[in-house]
Amino acid sequence: MDEPSPWLDTEQQELWQDLLTVVIALPAALDRQLQRDAGISNFEYGVLARLSMAHQGTTRFSELARECDSTLPRLSKLMDRFEVREWIVRRIDPSDGRYTLATLTDSGRQKLVDSAPEHVAQVRRLVFDPLTAAQRRHFGAALSRVAETVRREAGGPTR
Repeated sequence: MDEPSPWLDTEQQELWQDLLTVVIALPAALDRQLQRDAGISNFEYGVLARLSMAHQGTTRFSELARECDSTLPRLSKLMDRFEVREWIVRRIDPSDGRYTLATLTDSGRQKLVDSAPEHVAQVRRLVFDPLTAAQRRHFGAALSRVAETVRREAGGPTR
């Protein structure tokens, strides 16, 4: 009985290297654009965006940390900076005092709105513009399957 090779075949290796480029270089490119045009990091933009999508712009720190793939200490330090800038307010969760809620302020929402046009343009340039509509559909289907497997392995929520 032949054992499977411990190495990726040529096609797998090429795909893997392309994926690594995207996973490593795409966030860095988005970070550079946001720093230059909005004075915030890609992570900060992502946190503001996640808060903006939450019901009434409010979510628990622990949930926000999970959604943003962050630790609570890292998120808490960011929330300190956001509070100073008046982009969020925090308060104890009235339904369970063990949790802290973050609420996006009008000023925080405006920062997101002001930062979005160039950021979205950069995402389009780097991710969507190089692909045809059919390629986007195929890429989306393939990426969803990989993401679902990764989420399941990481113990995160699945769609």
